[in-house]
Amino acid sequence: MKTTNRNYWPLGIFITFGLFFAGMATVVGIASTHREDLVNQNYYEQELKYQEHIDGAGRAQAAGAAITSDAVTGKIIVAVPRAHLAQKLSGTVTFYRANDPTLDREFPLAPQADGTQTFETAKLTAGPWQVRAAWTANGLSYFVEEKVVVAAK
Repeated sequence: MKTTNRNYWPLGIFITFGLFFAGMATVVGIASTHREDLVNQNYYEQELKYQEHIDGAGRAQAAGAAITSDAVTGKIIVAVPRAHLAQKLSGTVTFYRANDPTLDREFPLAPQADGTQTFETAKLTAGPWQVRAAWTANGLSYFVEEKVVVAAK
């Protein structure tokens, strides 16, 4: 009776290379289907205006403007100083979603007599949002921003 010793090294090398190539093909497939959305389409232009943004944020903080959220009632409240209501006030409130630009929303800033404007979170997708309010009053720009997490419904 003759016994032969089998050599499994060629089979092992073949399987190793096969798994390597299959893994590389999977990585290439995943990378080629990955979305490459920019955070904002005109971010270079926005970068040039950043100092104006910093100055506006400082003025808004000094004036007492704020954005608050209440998860229990599902409301986001933007408060502007009452002194700005007597002047020609124009601005916007932007709900910004960093991971999906199609969910971004923009509303005109229209505060009530007490200086607040309320937004319902029921129409927003659950998750993290950046709420930004920018307005101009008496020739000066103001800006306030707050990170808000909308709870799942």
